[in-house]
Amino acid sequence: MKELREGKSAFAGKFRGIAIVLIAAVLCFCVMYIFNALDKRVYDAEHFGIETVKSSVDFNGNGVDDYTDILLGARKDAENHPDYDGRYWEEGYPPDNIGVCTDVVWRAFANAGYSIRDMVDRDVHLRPEAYYQITVPDRNIDFRRVRNLTAFFDEYAIILTNDIDDIEQWQPGDIVTFNDDKHIGIVSDKRNSQGRPYIIHNGGQKNREEDFLGKATVSGHYRFDAANVSDEVLVKWNEEDMPTY
Repeated sequence: MKELREGKSAFAGKFRGIAIVLIAAVLCFCVMYIFNALDKRVYDAEHFGIETVKSSVDFNGNGVDDYTDILLGARKDAENHPDYDGRYWEEGYPPDNIGVCTDVVWRAFANAGYSIRDMVDRDVHLRPEAYYQITVPDRNIDFRRVRNLTAFFDEYAIILTNDIDDIEQWQPGDIVTFNDDKHIGIVSDKRNSQGRPYIIHNGGQKNREEDFLGKATVSGHYRFDAANVSDEVLVKWNEEDMPTY
């Protein structure tokens, strides 16, 4: 009987050990899934019967519409994976291997031929009341603040739904802000199983193009259509403005 009890006890101990390992593995998997540490199946708009919106404008004349250019510019930054660093740069632009969330945006727009730095700076002087948080204008940093970009897009972009389940209204190249304008990113052409698009952004995370909608509160959703913006505001990107580090 003693040997039987000892055998049962040993079996129970092994069973508990296996159960603990399995539970830990499941929890680890769930955490990794939630924080996008695992590869997930990626869908496109066609899978959900959604027509991808193209811009009527090709501002830089490269044969690619603006929305696609903005998307591709953001993706270049994501693939480059710059270190998260928000320090001030006297030259305005940080080097390619440095960046924060707002740097994704100006780099995306530069790929479409727009100088967000100069456009924001021009608007700060045209409409200073809209930029109440700026006490002394500084073109080297103003365009790298989410609230300033929000003020710019509120005026010059198409304002769209914040409802993340209205999936057809979310299109590649759109701009989205989060958490009361504390974070910003660009909408991807990749989608999750629910049809929600991925977001290309830099919060210092491993995957810069990820299934992010629903993990932070959307505070703004925009689409920049230069056809609706006066020439007084539009400024072309000049590669020579980039400093040599």
